[in-house]
Amino acid sequence: MSNETANAEYVIVPPAQASLPIRGSDKRFPVHRVYCIGRNYAAHAVEMGHDPDKEPPFFFQKNPDNLTDADVFPYPDRSSDVHFEIEMVVALSGGGRDIPVEKAEELIWGYGVGLDMTRRDLQGQAKKMGRPWEVGKAFEDSAPCNALVPASEIGHPTDGAVWLKVNGETRQQGNLNQMIWKTPEMIAILSQYFELQPGDIIMTGTPAGVGPIQRGDVMEGHVEGVGDLKVTVG
Repeated sequence: MSNETANAEYVIVPPAQASLPIRGSDKRFPVHRVYCIGRNYAAHAVEMGHDPDKEPPFFFQKNPDNLTDADVFPYPDRSSDVHFEIEMVVALSGGGRDIPVEKAEELIWGYGVGLDMTRRDLQGQAKKMGRPWEVGKAFEDSAPCNALVPASEIGHPTDGAVWLKVNGETRQQGNLNQMIWKTPEMIAILSQYFELQPGDIIMTGTPAGVGPIQRGDVMEGHVEGVGDLKVTVG
């Protein structure tokens, strides 16, 4: 951002800066962009009808203000088939282009636990028509997240349980070591297509077991070494 832009007077009130809380702090993490990787756990790729051994990585985006740290997920309009997808969240403090894999971890500020909520019926319609996924993925409050935790406190998780329970019943279960594309690889690949920036968020994919939720359901998610998330469907 140039000084001219930073000091500009706007013709409307600028929207609030999207941000996430930080565990144990009153400060917040400002969000620039939100990148999501699709089908990054082999079993999930299979359950979605794809062969994980024959597919290069692909990404889609949510909007920064889709992120929310509220403990209620409002069931969205225009859908009757909304699915949960539990994921580890990566928050970047640095960026750049063409980042080497071996340098990628240096850009990570911290980690969190998030849900990639999906209007699966609308996503399915978009797929059939060869259209983008935003209507199914990038709706309001579609990315509940817990408070981020700095990598300086927990290191860089590569092995640990990932699970989601709905009303106390385990629905998703996996391990970070099952990710097809590891976090440094995701950062390196993304930087070949985008100039990554401080404040960027990466949602790293979900294990198998995704499924629908109903109003009143309680979703409890966990990423070992990172934290827990509890959200009620409103």
